[in-house]
Amino acid sequence: MKIPVNLPYLGKEEVAEVNSVLRSGGLTSSANLGGKNVREFERRVCSFIKSKYAVAVNSGTAALQAALYSLDIKQGDEVLLPSFTFVATANSVVSVGAKPVFVDILRENYTMDPADLKKKITRRTKAIIPVHLYGNVAYMDEISEIASKNNIAVIEDAAQSMGSTYKGRQTGTLSEIGCFSLYAAKVMTSGEGGVIVTSNKNIWEKLLMIRNHGMVHGYDTRVLGLNFRLPEINAAIAKVQMKKLPAFLRARQKNAKILTELLSGLDIVLPSERKGVKVNWYLYTIATKLRDKMMKALNEGGVGAAVYYATPVHKTPYYAKKIKLPNTEWAAANVLSLPVQPMVKQKDLQRMAKIMRKTI
Repeated sequence: MKIPVNLPYLGKEEVAEVNSVLRSGGLTSSANLGGKNVREFERRVCSFIKSKYAVAVNSGTAALQAALYSLDIKQGDEVLLPSFTFVATANSVVSVGAKPVFVDILRENYTMDPADLKKKITRRTKAIIPVHLYGNVAYMDEISEIASKNNIAVIEDAAQSMGSTYKGRQTGTLSEIGCFSLYAAKVMTSGEGGVIVTSNKNIWEKLLMIRNHGMVHGYDTRVLGLNFRLPEINAAIAKVQMKKLPAFLRARQKNAKILTELLSGLDIVLPSERKGVKVNWYLYTIATKLRDKMMKALNEGGVGAAVYYATPVHKTPYYAKKIKLPNTEWAAANVLSLPVQPMVKQKDLQRMAKIMRKTI
């Protein structure tokens, strides 16, 4: 039986909530504050994340787009972001007319390198999007200081880091705006969906308009917006998943700890938590020169090991940038993500470790 690297963990409670929405007939709402399930989900997000406001949207990409719209990022503006990320980070920038400028990463945790960030700033730089990749927390102290000195906005791409913290604070709250994904493979899900968090009332009110064609009361478009609304069925799933999230995170942490112990001593780079950081273990990512050989052996042994991301964004055909990002290219050639999701058992972890030891 194959052990998936990630998959949704759903139960009877989610089914009951979805059935309740179907019976009610209220599948979505164009009200400014959203439908009943959307509002309840947002309340639970605020309680968990410790933000004043949350705005549920229909994807993590939509969350980034709406955040960029809320800061009036537009044509002629430059946005700094890592190339070692899912392409949605860059696509959201292009979608609002701005230019993505790619920054290298640090090998320690695959997040944005503040030193390279500083070099890439120009008078056109209007925003920085650090990505908390694999659930690892970007170096937000340094990034925030650079942004503040240059009067640049920061949007956290926290798509993969729901539950990760720095000095007790959740990712997404380490700047003015944070964007999460609720895609099916994340630590919690709504099927498709996303959520934006902020403690700035003006940004919150603007985001509510942006997700609903710029309207407040209906047919009174005040700002540019699109249909970014999260349907009630998705919100119903998400509100149950929020309740289960702490248990999901504990299971991941336990599995990551066991796997680290099993793999210690091998000639591979293991993930770790720097001081003050608590990782959600969305993806347990190692680095090894034997990456392709190891992935083949694991896959043949029924383990869904996978590479995120073999092709950095700047190397994709659409972006095709001839720039030097040495750490990004090293990571793309060496990283391998292993399953530590809640349904993984200790015997599964032992099987992974045995295959990896044999391969090395």
